[in-house]
Order: sequence, then C-alpha cells, then structure tokens
Amino acid sequence: MTGGEVFSRIARRYDAVNRLLSLGRDGAWRRSAAAHLPPGRVLDLGAGTGAANREFGTRRVVAVDPAAPMLGLNSQRRRVAGRAERLPFAAGSFDGVFSAFVFRNLDSIPAALMEIHRVLRPGGAAAVVDLSRPRGAWARRLHRAGTALVLPLVGTLVGAPREYRYLHRSLDALPPPEVLFADGPLVPERAWRMGPFGFVYGVVLRKVLSSAGGGGG
Repeated sequence: MTGGEVFSRIARRYDAVNRLLSLGRDGAWRRSAAAHLPPGRVLDLGAGTGAANREFGTRRVVAVDPAAPMLGLNSQRRRVAGRAERLPFAAGSFDGVFSAFVFRNLDSIPAALMEIHRVLRPGGAAAVVDLSRPRGAWARRLHRAGTALVLPLVGTLVGAPREYRYLHRSLDALPPPEVLFADGPLVPERAWRMGPFGFVYGVVLRKVLSSAGGGGG
C-alpha cells in the first residue's frame, strides 16, 4: 500500500486522529516550521485537508496533494493534484515550500528534493516538519515499542488497522533528518526536535544563490 492510498482511505479521520495522538500539539509543530517561511507565494506540499492553512498568514498558498479525497476537503482556493516527485509548476515559481508529515511517505525523497529545489526561487526556503525515531538508542526502542502497540490499536478503533500499521512502519523507513537532508540540493539552515523524546523534527532548507545556474534550475 502506498502513502497516497493510505491517506485517501482515511481522509476524513486523519486530522482528528493526529490531534488525538499528538495530544493536540500537531498544530504547534506545524506552526514552528511555518514561522520560517518567507513572505510571498508558498507551496503547501502534501497539503492534505489543509490542517496547516491557518499557519500561513497572508502568504499566497497553492495546495498540492496526490490524494484527491484529502485535497477535496482543503479550503484553499488554489488546489492542484500532483506528486512531490514531479511537481506541475514552472521553475522558480515559489518563495517558500512547506511540508508537514509527508516526507516519510514519499516514493522518492531525492526526486522530491530536486523538484522542491527547482520550483523555489533562488534564496527561497523550504520548511519541513515530520516524524522520526528519537536519537537515543533507549528512546528509539521505547518509542518503537509504543508505536507498535498504540498505532494499530488506534487504527482498529477508527476502522483502519492496515493504514495505521503502515504509519508505524514508515517511522523506520528513513534515516534521521540530520542524515536525510545532509547531501541534497538544498542547504540545511536549521534543524530542531520537538515532542516527547524529540520524535518530531523541523528543518529549514535553503536554495542558495549561486553564480553557476542558481537562478531556478
């Protein structure tokens, strides 16, 4: 089952369950990343139902998501069906890119990062917030045991056991963000951890100005 299929099936329950699992902190985690976005035109990558809409202020937002059932619940006026690995926008179209709880579900993170780099203007920034295992070995073991128990249980209660088993497995699919974003086309500018054990991370990535083709390639 792909990430897009998961979220299409649980679209109407996804935000409510996120609020429950995060004890109401998921909005604050999104806000901490959105605060680093520049003004202007912003791409909400993997926008889903629009849970981050209130965090964008006066920025001009385009919502993109591959899951049509989720995008159909989004209140943004500009909504586009599309995948992160092949964005339907011209080079240099956006001042900022925002992504919340999406990266661990992408088919190809290198392709998505190249596309984010392409659609950002030179000097533009991407703000990412997502989940990862905690950094310490004992904390990782405890967190893994907890999500192995809690997520399938929550999935069963909301009638989506397979979907939430997938979400548990996705937490082990990627290296930590300190490694994940280290060698990509965007320069890591700031990274921080949030939530119990630091299992939520935020990162700001910059498209640096370059004399060698930095103008939107």
